[in-house]
Amino acid sequence: MNILIINTGSSSIKFKLMDMPSENILCSGLVDRIGLENGNLKFSKAEIEINEKLKFSSHRSALEKIIEIILDPLKGAIKNVREIHAVGHRVVHGGTSFSETTLISNEVKDKIRALSKLAPLHNPHNLEGIMIAEELFPNASQVAVFDTAFHQTIPLKARKYAISDKFYTDHGIQLYGFHGTSHKYVTEKAKSFLAKKTTKIISIHLGNGCSITAVENGKSMDHSLGFAPSNGLIMGTRSGDIDHSMIFYLVESLGYSLQEVNDLLNKESGMLGLTGYSDLREIQSKAIAGDTKCKLALEMNAYRIRKYIGAYSSVMNGLDAVIFTAGIGENSAYLRELVCSEMDFLGIELDADKNSQRSTEFREIHKSSSRVKIFVIPTNEELEIAKQTFHLLQSS
Repeated sequence: MNILIINTGSSSIKFKLMDMPSENILCSGLVDRIGLENGNLKFSKAEIEINEKLKFSSHRSALEKIIEIILDPLKGAIKNVREIHAVGHRVVHGGTSFSETTLISNEVKDKIRALSKLAPLHNPHNLEGIMIAEELFPNASQVAVFDTAFHQTIPLKARKYAISDKFYTDHGIQLYGFHGTSHKYVTEKAKSFLAKKTTKIISIHLGNGCSITAVENGKSMDHSLGFAPSNGLIMGTRSGDIDHSMIFYLVESLGYSLQEVNDLLNKESGMLGLTGYSDLREIQSKAIAGDTKCKLALEMNAYRIRKYIGAYSSVMNGLDAVIFTAGIGENSAYLRELVCSEMDFLGIELDADKNSQRSTEFREIHKSSSRVKIFVIPTNEELEIAKQTFHLLQSS
């Protein structure tokens, strides 16, 4: 079964065409920096490697380019759209409606659309990917894999907010959690490596969107993102944790509309608000060159992560391993060093030489004396989506 996986993020689209269940990759690629002047297209198939600098004004234009190159008679991987049997889509927010992988119908699309108000940077793009795929692959099964599903195991004491119970029972206001496909994949990898019956792991997903999860014995126990993917860690354009009183001050004293506050916190804050840049590669290079704003922003970012590591070690009453994953987590030795510095009281001791080495493979970056293992594990959300899509279609 040929399955095309489309993972539409807030500023990027990853894609893979895979034969399942063999897990053979027919082609793969990435479009990033969508909406910026200098976007990138990467495409890989056997001996073919394509890297192009292109401007993508929208997720639609990026998706259309991806489909065009997959079907290219010389460079592409397939000749006809009928060769794609299923399309697996990453969908960020499933609310209370979806706790497992689901075949997409008009009703499912309507619910994803309605949930866009909870994930405004993601669900609309996820839905757009679904709509385009339905047009281009009319004979393929369309499947949604929800980021929120992995976090269904978070206990009620961590999931509920301290507000009137009616908001939980009548309106489903609770912590949902996100990046679940990524956290599930990397913690399963770490769990098999640790070879212990009981494991206490903290998974740190660092990309344009960021989150951290406490995972005990393979189950999500707490998570930094909540009702919508906007709180917790400092992100590319999202503020992460703030005092909610600030919202009222912005509206009542500074004259902001609610929409302007929403845009401010989701699209104009985080690393962008602190530095003027949302791409961590630019921020890091400028910090190394002496830019004080960029250096402070990275220190703030690492400080927030360290606070969560301490909190989650406490609630699990122990810690076996810390995982860094996703684009920033896998590639930024600078930020990993900031996070792991002065954490020896928890048994976290980073090996600077191992940390500085670049690799696309699973690797350990802790000292031999470190009680807590530190892993860099490349996430593979696309493979996890392909597995779940294949299993759903095989069982239906």
